[in-house]
Amino acid sequence: MRYWLMKSEPDVFGIDDLAKSSKQTTAWWGVRNYQARNFMRDDMQVGDQAFFYHSSCAQPGIAGIVRVSRRAYPDETQFDPDSEYFDPAAKRDAPRWVNVDVTLVRKTPLLSIQALRSHPQLRSMRVLQRGNRLSITPVQPDEWAFIQRLL
Repeated sequence: MRYWLMKSEPDVFGIDDLAKSSKQTTAWWGVRNYQARNFMRDDMQVGDQAFFYHSSCAQPGIAGIVRVSRRAYPDETQFDPDSEYFDPAAKRDAPRWVNVDVTLVRKTPLLSIQALRSHPQLRSMRVLQRGNRLSITPVQPDEWAFIQRLL
């Protein structure tokens, strides 16, 4: 099993939206960064777990835990000309973008980015590195275990 951190803007789709959905499962759509796409396409497996991270908001941080419940498949938003995620270069027989499905494991108390930064044990965590803008990053097993104890 691998561990991940997956960012979402709570005003677009937050942990509460996932918790309120009927199956508490959603496609992780709209990723338009090749490295993040490659993580989903090539590395994520059913059963992997991820921190659901609220970003681009007043209080960024970990808001919950999700489990990958479906392997990568084509992101339908790339084909929808009315979607902000439309990609005219994407073709049905050669999709450029994928998503995975994630299922809520549990909501957690918000663990802010400031709190994460306060622990030297997490200093190598990718989300804490200067210039990191990736919406999906791997989390090392020791980082995962340490954060679990904080939650």
